[in-house]
Amino acid sequence: MQPVDYTTLVAICDSLNAEYIPSRLEQVYQCDRTSISLCLRSLKKKSWLTIAWHPQAARICIGNAPPRKKDTFTFSEQLRHLISGYALIGVNIVSEWERVVDFQFAQRPNETPLYHLYVEVMGKYSNVILTNAQQQIITVAKQITAAKSSVRTVETSQIYQLPPPLSGNTPKIDESFTDWQETVNLIPGRLDKQLIKSYGGVSPTIAKELINYADIKLPIDNYQLTIDEWKNLYQQWQKWLMTIQEKNFYPHTTSSGYSILSPVDENVPKEDLHQIINDYYTKKIDQEKFQQLQQQLKQKIKSITKKLQVKADKYQDKINQSKHSEIYRTQADLLMANLHQWSIGSDAITLNDFTTGEPIKIDLAPDKNAIQNAQALYKKHQKLKRAKDAVKPLLEEVNAEINYLQQTLNNVLQLDNSDTEDFDTLAEIKAELISQKYIEDNQHRQTNNNQESQPRAFKTPSNFEVLVGRNNRQNDLLISRIATDYDLWFHAQEIPGSHVLLRLNAGDIPGEKDLQYTANVAAYYSQGRESDQVPVIYTKPKYVYKPKGAKPGMVIYSNQTVIWGKSSEFMNS
Repeated sequence: MQPVDYTTLVAICDSLNAEYIPSRLEQVYQCDRTSISLCLRSLKKKSWLTIAWHPQAARICIGNAPPRKKDTFTFSEQLRHLISGYALIGVNIVSEWERVVDFQFAQRPNETPLYHLYVEVMGKYSNVILTNAQQQIITVAKQITAAKSSVRTVETSQIYQLPPPLSGNTPKIDESFTDWQETVNLIPGRLDKQLIKSYGGVSPTIAKELINYADIKLPIDNYQLTIDEWKNLYQQWQKWLMTIQEKNFYPHTTSSGYSILSPVDENVPKEDLHQIINDYYTKKIDQEKFQQLQQQLKQKIKSITKKLQVKADKYQDKINQSKHSEIYRTQADLLMANLHQWSIGSDAITLNDFTTGEPIKIDLAPDKNAIQNAQALYKKHQKLKRAKDAVKPLLEEVNAEINYLQQTLNNVLQLDNSDTEDFDTLAEIKAELISQKYIEDNQHRQTNNNQESQPRAFKTPSNFEVLVGRNNRQNDLLISRIATDYDLWFHAQEIPGSHVLLRLNAGDIPGEKDLQYTANVAAYYSQGRESDQVPVIYTKPKYVYKPKGAKPGMVIYSNQTVIWGKSSEFMNS
């Protein structure tokens, strides 16, 4: 993830000073554990300023309005109590080449600041600290005690101290070409890394951009550069420093992130600085949250399924053993019919089977007579028979749970965060697993019905709509609320997969291409996605039933027709 570097921070502060100084702080809201939103009202507009101390996405930018839910964080409560209603009169970087921004708050514009909100944009060391005019820390986003750091502590009541200054050289616009080249070329190594090591304030993004603008191809070591390449790079270096000095930035998105330096291609449009920063980090954080939640659910479902499979195997073993119950009854019948052949102290007896006439060896207890041995065999028969009757419904119940979890796992694996609905769908799957008692989460809150995710939608060759359930809630909705008598319901045969609905009106007759397309969709959104062909069934929604007490997304069906679905054709369509 691209970090907010010093150059970007200068551009942000310049923009905020131009547009939001002075402004009134109307509201403070903490979105999560690593970010707050400040509502600023200037003479011209009202905006939400995002301040984040996320380890990989620390940033300052005008961002989205926070979600409408209760704020229970202590840090934001303290900020609201102390600085809400105050005027923001300045946004300044505390010293050159340092990524620490001082937000100054006073009772009115043009008055002396009474509070300073220091925002340290420093990767995993990022923090937000509120001090009074005497630099005494009042509250802090992350307390840094002596146990956590031996270099610098950040705790309430102590005097605020800036982070340790940068060691080594800092870029200077008046530095000569010879001195600059000697500094960068002092230690042999890869050019971009040596630029970063030689000068503080040079981020990996800036180093690579300057090298690219100088028309130098990476990877390359510093000692491999020609004198002309050195001069071209120095020229870009000077241009970069002049951009910072004159604050002449050119924000624009790139293939890997964003840039605020003038691009080589003059056709690249200039964009809103805050918009591209907000969009970039919002997308990256959403991807990170999605991957974490997806991995969490995958591991949890697989772990539960594994335990249930062990239980199912045990039940199956008992049922397999119960198949011997008839053998024990036959042996008991033979023994009772041949009591005269038994002799005292016998540990076995061989008798001919009633039906086949084949000899059968029957093990006996020497301390029991023939009748007692027969009674013991009858008891074994009855015990195994009762075990089968008792275990069979338990096995069916466990297998139903396994099928449900496999279906749910398929739903999780089919999501790839390709659109905004996918994360909401994943959150709904977690909520479902919590409601089904597979996951414990005392802090979970039911999602707002107005924000529920929606099924995927596609169009067949004849422009009929195809709806695909993303999770079990949507799968149930497709049958219970959305489907009409004219629609067709599709599902991969006997394997986990999404419910797929081909929407039709009265009189519509889908062609073979429409049926095949829908079958291909059902195959793609099933566990058989990687197979060349997947058997897919389709039927009228009225033939699809949800058994009483069945888990979400689980149905039975009848009057089905089988068609072969090809997921590869859908992928290439």
